[in-house]
Amino acid sequence: MTQGRSRSWWVFAQDLLNTARSCMRADALPLAASAKAISMRLQWTLMLLVCAGMPSSSDARAEVKLPSIYADHMVLQRNLPVTVRGRADADETVTVTFRSETRSATPDQFGRWEVALPPGTAGGPFDMVIQGTNTIRLTDILVGDVWLASGQSNMESYTNNASNAAAELEAANLPNIRLFRVKVATSPYPLDDLSGRSWVASTTETASEFSAVAFFFGKEIYADQKVPIGLIDSTYGGTAAEAWTSMRSLSGDASLMPVFATWSRKMDLAASVNVQKEFEDREKELAKTQGKPEPIFRNHADLVSRTSPAVLYNAMIAPLTHFAIRGVIWYQGETNANVEEAPIYARLFQTLIQGWRSDWGEGDFPFLYVQLANLNTNQGDGWPQLREAQRKVLAIRNTGMAVTIDIGDPTNVHFKDKQDVGHRLALSARAIAYDEPIEYSGPLFRMQAREEHEMRLWFDHSSGLMAKGGPLVGFEIAGADKKFVSADARIDGQCVVVSSRDVLDPVTVRYAWKDNPDGNLYNQAGLPASPFQSQE
Repeated sequence: MTQGRSRSWWVFAQDLLNTARSCMRADALPLAASAKAISMRLQWTLMLLVCAGMPSSSDARAEVKLPSIYADHMVLQRNLPVTVRGRADADETVTVTFRSETRSATPDQFGRWEVALPPGTAGGPFDMVIQGTNTIRLTDILVGDVWLASGQSNMESYTNNASNAAAELEAANLPNIRLFRVKVATSPYPLDDLSGRSWVASTTETASEFSAVAFFFGKEIYADQKVPIGLIDSTYGGTAAEAWTSMRSLSGDASLMPVFATWSRKMDLAASVNVQKEFEDREKELAKTQGKPEPIFRNHADLVSRTSPAVLYNAMIAPLTHFAIRGVIWYQGETNANVEEAPIYARLFQTLIQGWRSDWGEGDFPFLYVQLANLNTNQGDGWPQLREAQRKVLAIRNTGMAVTIDIGDPTNVHFKDKQDVGHRLALSARAIAYDEPIEYSGPLFRMQAREEHEMRLWFDHSSGLMAKGGPLVGFEIAGADKKFVSADARIDGQCVVVSSRDVLDPVTVRYAWKDNPDGNLYNQAGLPASPFQSQE
């Protein structure tokens, strides 16, 4: 354990203490019973961290070392300062030269150093030289746009499992698109470095086992922007949003304390042999369908290891926060799509986005995400509630949402049409990140007004509203009792008018409110409307 990591665990320990304090705040009193159990579970983690965090005399470094993200063939973000960091002896001067610019730094007491070189336009290839007591030369570096792809299995799903995979991979030899895949890992505290494969150019072979959504997204952005594109695939199937959120962000908001209560219950469930067996069987079947080796399970803790708060942020995101990016594409939500967790998902997801932006320190970079696709789940309202939470997150600046309720497979959560997912994310990027005057979203509910026995609904992104394939369907209406019934709906200009003879005093309307909905409202750009509920 290095001194730098010693410092990391200390920051993490402070965040855990903040979490414990938040659990006991007056506005979190309904969770007091859970707080005690959570606190006891955190104590052993703190003790392990204290022991693990002690620096050793064997940690001394005689040479300059770089995090794994800095490597040959990498892509650096254009028009932003080029930040390079690493490790060296505390009394060593480190010099970095890139594009004829040179900067120097002296490591701090933990052996960490960082330099910032001036921003530059797209181009390459370039070399970078890092010199201390030793010299590191990185070659074939491109400058363009770097996008981080993260989330769970539908973002993780490989290109070789997408529709028309063979033909897509034949066209994947794109030397100006570079790929970096982060190895899956968890950590109880933030790490300075991650385990990752080397940067590689996109080829038939390298794109094959890379995020299909990210690949199709990057391919379209490359064709549009005509600059080098770097794609970082940091994904892990079967994971929850809280696992990708920093402990500092989670512990700073008492309204997110239910996250820790849920975590505590999951840990209790993990001790059940029957639950663990079901989990193992499901994971083995998933691996089989994806053509992966059968996973080996050694203990029951695997059930919660990937869903525990902050563990994926610590291992797979925190080490990247110093590496400049253009934005994030995200596909996650299935793990949180249940009636217990969905109601707080909007707040949780907003916290994740704001936390990542704060940690990168680049301002409100674009954060583009995928709304859950259509699927027969038999889980009640969990799936539509999660979609509604995702829609509400659009209130945050520079976010975009790809609606996918029309392209999923009702019988398979890992549907194969990742091309359309990548395309719809790319439309958002072109509009939000690159300021192109294009339509990038389907209709989004904005407001309602009652007109006698009808409800009139207004939408954003509503130019050329149409019902695809027949009469408009998917709308329900309710009065003050919130008992929804199927409704008649018609398009009136850029509005939709909804009514039912069974509800004479309407109060609220919802659309496509099923796990596998039948909604067919589109705009003239051919993009589907998002499911919504007009009033909770």
